[in-house]
Amino acid sequence: MTRQRIMAAAAALFAERGYRATSMQEIADRVGITKAALYYHFAAKEDLLRELTAPVLDELEQALNAAEDSGDPETVRWRAIEAFVDVHLRHRDTLLMLVRDMTLLVQAPVADRIKAAIALANTLVSGPHPGLAERVRAAQVVAGLADPVVMFHDVPPARLRKLILAGARTLLAADGPIADRATEPVADAVAAQRPPRRPGGRPAALTAHDAAEIRRLRETAGVGVDELAQRFGVSRATVYRSIKTR
Repeated sequence: MTRQRIMAAAAALFAERGYRATSMQEIADRVGITKAALYYHFAAKEDLLRELTAPVLDELEQALNAAEDSGDPETVRWRAIEAFVDVHLRHRDTLLMLVRDMTLLVQAPVADRIKAAIALANTLVSGPHPGLAERVRAAQVVAGLADPVVMFHDVPPARLRKLILAGARTLLAADGPIADRATEPVADAVAAQRPPRRPGGRPAALTAHDAAEIRRLRETAGVGVDELAQRFGVSRATVYRSIKTR
C-alpha cells in the first residue's frame, strides 16, 4: 500500500513540477513518511521513474502487437491507432511528466522502448508496401495521437478520444494514395490516360485496360488489394469490384 502511495505521489509531483525539479524529500512529504522510509521502497529517484513508465510501455507494446495480428491492413491500422490513443489517455499523467521534462525521453531504456513503439505504430498505420508519401502521412498521424493528450489534459478522456480519432480519420481520408511526384514519374504517365478525377481525387472509373490489368496482377502475381489500390489510384472497393467483374 505504501509503495503505491509513493508512486502516486511521485507521478503527481513529476507531472506538476517536472522530474528533475522534484526531490525525494518532497515525495516523502507528500506521502507523509520519512525520507528513510521512502528509500526503503525505492533506492533512487530513477527507480521511481522506471516503475512509473514501465506499465505505459508494457501496455503500448502489447496493444500494438495485438493490433498487428488483428487481420486485414485497414483493421490493423485502426486498431493500432485506437490502442495508441487509449494507452496514452489511461496514462496521461505519466505522459505529461515525460513531455514536461523532455530529457527523460532520450534516456535509455525508456527512450529505446518509446522509439521502438512509435516505429511499430508508424509501420502499422502506413500499411503494407508503403511509399515515402504513405510513411510521411503515417508519421503525421501517429505524432498527432499523443500530442493532444498532453495539450488538452483537462478535457474528459472520452471526449478527447473522439476528437483525436476524428482528426486521424481526416488525415487518412479516402482520397486515394499520395503520389510522391519526385520519385514516381511512371505514375504521372499512367494517370494522364485515366478519366477526369472527382473533387475527392479519385478517377471516376477505371479504364477497361486498367481493370483487366488489376485482375491479371491479382491472379497471376498475387498482388494485394492495398497495393493495387495504391498503384492505380483508386479505392479498395473499386479494386474489389474490378476483381469480381469478368
